[in-house]
Parts: sequence; structure tokens; C-alpha cells
Amino acid sequence: MILTKQYRCIHSSSCQCTKGHLSEDVIFLVFRHLNWNPKLIATLSCVCKWFDDLVKRVLWKEFCKTRAPKMMIDLQSSGSHSVDGNWRALGKLLIYCSGCSGGRLFNSIQIPGHFVYRTRFSRTSGKSFLLPQCRTDVLYVSDPCEHLDQGEEGDVGFFRGVFKSFLVSKVRKMLIDRGAQLHPTAVCPYCKAKLWNMLQAKMVPQSASCRLGAYEDCIEYYVCLNGHMLGICTLLPLSDSEEASESE
Repeated sequence: MILTKQYRCIHSSSCQCTKGHLSEDVIFLVFRHLNWNPKLIATLSCVCKWFDDLVKRVLWKEFCKTRAPKMMIDLQSSGSHSVDGNWRALGKLLIYCSGCSGGRLFNSIQIPGHFVYRTRFSRTSGKSFLLPQCRTDVLYVSDPCEHLDQGEEGDVGFFRGVFKSFLVSKVRKMLIDRGAQLHPTAVCPYCKAKLWNMLQAKMVPQSASCRLGAYEDCIEYYVCLNGHMLGICTLLPLSDSEEASESE
């Protein structure tokens, strides 16, 4: 069933159904039983502003804590009870490969975004995307989502990530100190914040391409004002020995 977004909340104080609709506690129990299904969470948020508020405050948070519990504990360990860019944005980042279909990022590559079943995010991998002077920052980065045989572009990989406490990070301070310019039109696909181009800021270390298994001169990524990261790379071809091990 397709639900139409209602911009005027039907659960206002004067609404008669406030005496009969499910309480937050009941909805919480229902979605816990559904294992915090992200499609159903997104559907519920479209009913009205009352449900949308509940989804943003509670359900996306529980989804994130269930999908990546250790990562969420770490992201909140600085004492904050929230995360940069809100829980809905983080939930989307966990399960959505942004691709590139708008033509504003990553030159003219046209690969639509899509949901992914499961992605591994690694704090250790994140160190490879930071310059040596910024490696006290905490960055979680996903394995690349592979899109093979993209014509002249070869095998393309998209990756994404999130900083812990980005507002006080050394990466953010360095971007500001270097006078890095925000992209004039493009915004983060997860939280709609403006983006910094790390390649233009000369803040892409060689270790990033090694970690991704990509060509050194074919990697580019952006970081938004809330600390979400999205990037693209051209993957190196498998060697004959690797191909043989894969076939086994």
C-alpha cells in the first residue's frame, strides 16, 4: 500500500484519534518484534508528522543500535546521546549505497543508488583514509560496493562512512584551516548537508587506495558538514592467482 505524505499532522491535540491510536510503547514493541525492519520504519514515517517524529527519535535509533551495536556504542561514547546528522541519516548510510546519478559528483558517471542487504563498517579501515596528522580521529568506513564492467570506467567501487564527533575532529579543522570550499550544488545523500571534496583539499592519503584495492589516481571522496563520507574508486583487476582462488 502506498501512503501519501501528510504535512499536516493528523495526531494534533485537537484530533479525535489521539484517544484511540497506539501508544509509543506499543509501537516500540511491534517494531522490536519486526526486528526494526527499515522499509516498515520508512513507511510509518510517511503517515503523518506524529509518526515521523517517533520514527526519527526512537525507531531509527533502535535500528542503528541493532544493525551495528559496537559501532553505535563507540559513536556515542563521547557523552552525546545523539549523533551528527540524526539517526535517520545514519540508518540510511548503513543500508544505502548512494551511487551517482545526478551528474554533480564524480564527473559523468551514472550509477543509480540502491539498498544493500548488509555492509561491514570498519574503524581500522577508516584510519587508511586519514592523513597521519589526523589519525587520532575516529572514522568508520564500509567495504566498497562493487559495480563491475562500467565501460571505460572499468570496475567501480562506492564506499561510505561516518566520523565520530566530527565537529571537534582534526579533519574538520584542517579543512577549515586550508580554506576548503564546499561543493556549490551537491549535498550529502544521507542528511542533505553541504560537502567538502577531500581530493581538492589534498587530503586523500595513498593508504586509502591500498585499503580499497583501487588505482591510486582513481579515488575521490567527499565529507559533509555532519561527518558522513561518500566516495568512489576504480578497482584494480584481480590477478590470475586471485581469480583462481575465487573459482575454487
